[in-house]
Amino acid sequence: MNLVNKKELTFALTTPLYYVNDVPHIGSAYTTIAADVVARFQRLLGYQVLLITGTDEHGQKIQRSAESLGKAPQEFCDEIVPSFVSLWQLLDIQYDRFSRTTAPRHQAIVTEFFERVWESGDIYQGQQQGWYCVSCEEFKEERDLLEGHRCPIHTNKEVEWRDEQNYFFRLSKYQNKLTEFYQSKPDFIQPESRRNEVLSFVNQGLQDFSISRVNLDWGFPVPVDPKHTLYVWFDALLGYVTALLEPDAEPTLANALETWWPINLHLIGKDILRFHAVYWPAMLLSAGLPLPERVFGHGFLTKDGQKMGKSLGNTLDPVALVKSYGSDAVRYYFLKEIEFGKDGDFNEVRFINVLNADLANDLGNLLNRTLSMVKKYCAQNNVPSIGNEAIPDENPLKAIGLRLGEQVKQAYQELGFSQACVAILSLAQASNKFIDEQAPWSLYKQGQQESVEKVLYAVLESVRLAAYLLSPIIPNISSDIYQQLGFGINFNDLQSSVTAPFAIHAKWGLLSSKQQLGTPQPIFKRIEPPKND
Repeated sequence: MNLVNKKELTFALTTPLYYVNDVPHIGSAYTTIAADVVARFQRLLGYQVLLITGTDEHGQKIQRSAESLGKAPQEFCDEIVPSFVSLWQLLDIQYDRFSRTTAPRHQAIVTEFFERVWESGDIYQGQQQGWYCVSCEEFKEERDLLEGHRCPIHTNKEVEWRDEQNYFFRLSKYQNKLTEFYQSKPDFIQPESRRNEVLSFVNQGLQDFSISRVNLDWGFPVPVDPKHTLYVWFDALLGYVTALLEPDAEPTLANALETWWPINLHLIGKDILRFHAVYWPAMLLSAGLPLPERVFGHGFLTKDGQKMGKSLGNTLDPVALVKSYGSDAVRYYFLKEIEFGKDGDFNEVRFINVLNADLANDLGNLLNRTLSMVKKYCAQNNVPSIGNEAIPDENPLKAIGLRLGEQVKQAYQELGFSQACVAILSLAQASNKFIDEQAPWSLYKQGQQESVEKVLYAVLESVRLAAYLLSPIIPNISSDIYQQLGFGINFNDLQSSVTAPFAIHAKWGLLSSKQQLGTPQPIFKRIEPPKND
């Protein structure tokens, strides 16, 4: 197979394929929200985007979860998968493909990929001995285990001793090639802390890893030996490839890789970094395929200082959170308050305070008070007739606005969501201060109509610019702002840059006096803190 020449102006990204041993928790939602923000931003830039998410449905963990409920594994998976789909809908996730590893088309891709790696001589049979974590679906080094042979990630789960015949992948063969690749592509693993973790792991010497299990029925049989079942990672990682197939295309590697490969970005949690940044590239090298462009491993979420996870029983229900506060609120808090790549904490008091300060006060109140002043002080309920050219570049709001688009664009491209939000909110905060200092109500009383309109235009344009730049994160609020400013744009309907080209909307001075302003309405209602019993 020839290397794929990816089409220009395409951007493909993935979330992990999530385990379906239980309904999704906020950690799964966190990764998927971030992926959706990246996808939306790339669409604003004019790219054709393919956002892949889905579910990993094979393996012992799934089989045991099903057995505990007296259900067949497929029946169990079919009942859990809709909970992911419905949560993504609640969170306004605009994914393009949902990949399920139980799909027949996926088995065809896995089989063809296995055969390519088999033909390269990189699969052999051997004996596997070691401590195995079912929750991680991974063998653990004894030196990494906690007291009582507990998993360092699933700290309340004991690992199990395994001594069985397996098929192995020759990972050790690719140590030098991977090292050379990391050196040639320093941005492949991000952030820097994750890159350092991988380099340290690889430098210790790579060991071949098992790609099959015995005495396990739930999964695809090894093509060359049906008594063995393919190990979950060798199966699951290829779910990204299967998702690239067009719906009516024959399931072959050539068809899957035709348009969207290589993947531009894999977004993952740091607990599965090794599989995506070491195992996956080595498998692709063995199959003679181009490697993805970037793997970004974000941190863990904690709740009141403790790591959240299904196995720990302290998860935060994302469905209840969205239904209580709205999808934009949830999206905004987790991306603004947590530096993407680092661990971050959810605290309800902090959550409410941030939303009230940023969305209700700095942004929402700013829009409402300015629209009210336009209605009161201007002849018609239109954008003031003062044009962008009448606002000098040294105007404090315009000075921020002129550089803000490029600043925020760079932040989004670097997955600096928090930095983007802080930069955008600084314009809203400066606008509130500008109104207080300029006091357009006093200028109006003094008969300085032109000065009043300059102030109001500068503030309205600042709100518009902030809304546009925040639209990948808070699409509903941004849509409400745009519509109150006279634009017929719904950011949840945008699939390309045709309606809202970034080069135009991310620049200062788009508002026109021809636009009829809407009636001031709250874009985000202030949240009252829960009362203590």
